Amino acid sequence: MSGHSKWATTKHKKAVIDAKRGKLFAKMIKNIEVAARTGGADVSGNPTLFDAIQKAKKSSVPNKNIDSAVKRGAGLEAGGADYETIMYEGYGPNGVAVLIECLTDNRNRAASDVRVAMTRNGGSMADPGSVSYLFNRKGVIVVPKGELSEDDVLGAVLDAGAEEVNDLGESFEVLSEATDLVAVRTALQEAGIDYDSADANFVPTMQVELDEDGARKIFKLIDALEDSDDVQNVFANFDVSDEVMEKVDA
Repeated sequence: MSGHSKWATTKHKKAVIDAKRGKLFAKMIKNIEVAARTGGADVSGNPTLFDAIQKAKKSSVPNKNIDSAVKRGAGLEAGGADYETIMYEGYGPNGVAVLIECLTDNRNRAASDVRVAMTRNGGSMADPGSVSYLFNRKGVIVVPKGELSEDDVLGAVLDAGAEEVNDLGESFEVLSEATDLVAVRTALQEAGIDYDSADANFVPTMQVELDEDGARKIFKLIDALEDSDDVQNVFANFDVSDEVMEKVDA
């Protein structure tokens, strides 16, 4: 996952300071609203909501926006939309498998946005099930490095069900089964280790190694997909080496 994760982490940092900040905030708010609707407004009994709020706070989403989203989701305040999750599958340039997770109150608009972004950027839609088998749902926790070593993180999470810890440069990525996500995240908290995000994500079982041209094309496609308000997450099975990442960043 190295190239993909590193790129996602860097991009997320950039998004927080550039024009996409508004879009990022809106998606996080939507996540909070849905988590509150599904599991209630009490964070102590709703780990999904806890993680959604934590992630939003780490990205500097204002507290009043977070509180309003919780209230809307839990039905304590008017204006909550009825969002549904829809997964679309497709292929990007170079045969990269792409899973697109939408959270939308308008199925037709979401489908249209996804299809347009795919066809305009060298991608094609695929039938349900034709791509998803290449991914497993995993717990993914991103821990900023600071003074931490890989052994510090591993020591904290191993007994809680973590499977591996990957070094992403400025942060560590902790992978577990999706069902162990809360236990692993709790183990980090108990060890006094700060983390940026804890999500259940789709992690590829095999990857397509990309050169600079291929990397630019897939990044362009993912950016176009993520530009849609309905697209919540994009998962893809590409890997990009550090050397290629440097060229693309330059």
